Amino acid sequence: MIMLPLVMVVITSFNDQSTISFPIKGFTFRWYHNIFEQPDFVSGSGNSLIVALIASLLALVLGIPAVYALTRFNLHHASWFQSFFLSPTLIPEIVIGFALYQTAVVSMGLPVMPSLIIGHFLLCLPYVIRLITASMLLLDPHVEEAAWVSGCSRKKSFFIIVLPNIKSSIIAAFMMCFINSFNNIPISLFMNGPDLTMLPAAILNYLQNNYDPTVSAISVLLMTFTAALMFLVEKVVGINQLTE
Repeated sequence: MIMLPLVMVVITSFNDQSTISFPIKGFTFRWYHNIFEQPDFVSGSGNSLIVALIASLLALVLGIPAVYALTRFNLHHASWFQSFFLSPTLIPEIVIGFALYQTAVVSMGLPVMPSLIIGHFLLCLPYVIRLITASMLLLDPHVEEAAWVSGCSRKKSFFIIVLPNIKSSIIAAFMMCFINSFNNIPISLFMNGPDLTMLPAAILNYLQNNYDPTVSAISVLLMTFTAALMFLVEKVVGINQLTE
């Protein structure tokens, strides 16, 4: 049930006809060439890459210290803070996109790009919190305490002990954030505009006016790109676990 529709998408991307139909009548690569002839696809891919990269890095930069504080310090209401960081998962993404558009773009007059990054950051943060928390709970705190006794400061032990031991989760969190941000539709759709187009919105706009195999072709490229990233995560995390 999952694989059959995906296989049909791959097959129809090579259809020689100008409509998406199955079975195909002929074989061609012209729809893959057509992707790069669409300005919205080209600019949308670049914008989606930039937003996904910045949002993922911001989620790591803010999420890792937050998880460290929640798991290593005796904070009052730590569970409340953790629920707060995970709260974006409780709100539909389409609501987040609409709310950000209303407040950031319309009311505050912020440019679309920073508003998009904020929205995608909210999308990425829960992945960082969940994955890094799992690793921090498995890391024995006595290792850090031994470093402190030896004269190592807490700050230094964080960089030379904690971070190297959770690097597999950091890589996995970054990849999960990047994939989900790059492929996100609801938030990107609300922030889409004439001056800034995101790839998912560009695909939907193209599909409204053109029902040809170009959409199948770009879907195949997106599936391949996502699968390659997931394969890279498995390899990197597996190698790191072996070395650890």
